[in-house]
Amino acid sequence: MLRSMKDLEEYSIGATDGNIGHVEDFLFDDDAWVIRYFVVETGTWLSNRKVLISPVAIHQPDWADKTLPVSITMEKVKNSPDIDTDKPVSRQHESEYLGYYGYASYWGSTGLWGAGMYPYTLFTGYSGYTTENGGQLVSANRAIKKAERAAHRNDDPHLRSCKEIIGYHIRATDGEIGHVSGLLVDEQTWAIRYLVIETSNWWVGHKVLIAPEWIDDVRWTDRTVTIDLTQKSVKNAPPYESTKQLNRQQETGLYRHHERSGYWSEEATQEAATTDI
Repeated sequence: MLRSMKDLEEYSIGATDGNIGHVEDFLFDDDAWVIRYFVVETGTWLSNRKVLISPVAIHQPDWADKTLPVSITMEKVKNSPDIDTDKPVSRQHESEYLGYYGYASYWGSTGLWGAGMYPYTLFTGYSGYTTENGGQLVSANRAIKKAERAAHRNDDPHLRSCKEIIGYHIRATDGEIGHVSGLLVDEQTWAIRYLVIETSNWWVGHKVLIAPEWIDDVRWTDRTVTIDLTQKSVKNAPPYESTKQLNRQQETGLYRHHERSGYWSEEATQEAATTDI
């Protein structure tokens, strides 16, 4: 199911022993278009410090109660590496963060999260070992991941604020068509599936969806997103109604309109390949 970024704001983050705080923003990877961290306002218990929480830690969300349970304690969060969330997060900061929580790195593979599709697979030893030398295998895996994080310490993590991109102008191949008014996120993989585009300056009350794979370029300095679609193609696309849940049939119609293949077919192939390993 797809969730609106606006709906996810203010969700509570529930540790194993209490409430950590509420979601204030998200940091997404502008290369893979996946949410890598929740920016959480902790409130008075941690002197209003903002902390990063990775989707790797999230258990089954409680959508009715607007809570995202995580498998960490408040003490663990309190002692986590101090990262200034108002400044760009470096790969070195990420490596320290992931190492502290015992997560494998998500970069270096072709999947959304390492070699897989889901964030929880990045728990060290996730697959589990029932053999007698299971402990040695997990230990070796930790060493490999530590070396991998060190090798990519100076990489550009491509992390951007989700709130930052709201309001960016959308430029088609033949002119501007509107601006970003929201994001739709996959609740299982935390991938950003669509940018919600407000085109009311061109066509009254018309909202459409643009998939990240149709984006040619994002210019962060002048706040523009260039897409590989014409104005006519966008204008004639199926309108998006935010009051209704988007289903696969509607997604299929949208991709068919733009003559593109759906992301779900590629993911199914990748997931099958991962399972066969």
